[in-house]
Amino acid sequence: MKRLPITAIAILVVLSTMLATVRPGGADQADSRLDALFVRLLEAPGPGEAQRIEGLIWQIWAQSDDGAVRGLMEAGVDAMSRGDYRHALSKFDQMVLIAPDFAEAWNKRATVHYLLGSYDKSLGDIAKTLQLEPRHFGALAGRGLVYVQLEDERRALQAFEAALAIHPNLTSAEINAAQLRKILNDRDI
Repeated sequence: MKRLPITAIAILVVLSTMLATVRPGGADQADSRLDALFVRLLEAPGPGEAQRIEGLIWQIWAQSDDGAVRGLMEAGVDAMSRGDYRHALSKFDQMVLIAPDFAEAWNKRATVHYLLGSYDKSLGDIAKTLQLEPRHFGALAGRGLVYVQLEDERRALQAFEAALAIHPNLTSAEINAAQLRKILNDRDI
């Protein structure tokens, strides 16, 4: 299979850095502000405005009322940024145990499983993330990246297209979907 122009790790690092600022406060995937933000994300006139809205969504997703969860999130993201994926995994394992209804805990753990090459575990955590927050475009794009690694181009394309249905200006998903369409079209010729 041809490799996609944007490496999966680069995309995941970008997504992880969006979560680096974990702010205290009462928010997560159930935050009432998200509905309006997702409408605005769909209607964004271009990538600049969409990126600003996306950042607000990521901030809300990463927030928790629980101080222990906030501490684990910060420690896990910090470990990821240093490339210490085993340490990050231990923090995210703890997060899903104490906050099993916190979608971003599952998403972060899915990311680390992906980076460690544990694709089945990553897919399981992505499924849980999407069960808790079906609009999680990051998890959908992550699913696409996992399927790219598993060389399942059709499922990868479906995942990227699902992310784009929620976030039409998600550049990485757009580029990857276009590349996968070309690969699949070339194969079918």
